[in-house]
Amino acid sequence: MALADLRPKLTYEDYVLFPDDGQRHELLDGEHYVTPAPARKHQRISMRLGSRLHVFADDRHLGEVLAAPFDVLLSPHDVVQPDLIFVSNERAAILTDRNAMGAPNLVVEIFSPRTRRMDEGMKLDRYERLGVEEAWMLDPDQKTAKVYRRDGSRFASIANLSAAAGDVLTTPLLPGLEIPLAEIFA
Repeated sequence: MALADLRPKLTYEDYVLFPDDGQRHELLDGEHYVTPAPARKHQRISMRLGSRLHVFADDRHLGEVLAAPFDVLLSPHDVVQPDLIFVSNERAAILTDRNAMGAPNLVVEIFSPRTRRMDEGMKLDRYERLGVEEAWMLDPDQKTAKVYRRDGSRFASIANLSAAAGDVLTTPLLPGLEIPLAEIFA
């Protein structure tokens, strides 16, 4: 048995004691991860996409779009801060003033050099296992997006999109939404 197996898994009660130091703190399967604040390019993409999602969802009264930092409690040992989340009206009960207590319908992660491995590895796995319906993984350097959608109990990779190809983000969670990747990565 490894020494790490003997340590108790951290919980949200431990998480709220972490310092407010401008870093992003998250728990994945009870392990504490810290990443620095995102860079300007990342934040521009987040604002462009987040504002488009927000206006679309708000105008049609479909639900709420929120941006990091906002805690999402996927389980007692999984507290994440996706770059963007969408929670439909049907799932609105998971939202409190401080956090989401359950899986959002949609999560968006925008890769940074220091977060890419975790975003498309452990975090995507936790999203899949813990009930997220759809996940978008955006790569600012390649100007691409991978879309994962729930197919039963698993995610299916349903699209590999590219700004260069003129591809458009859509989702059945937000019927009628069409966001050209070229506008998000401009």
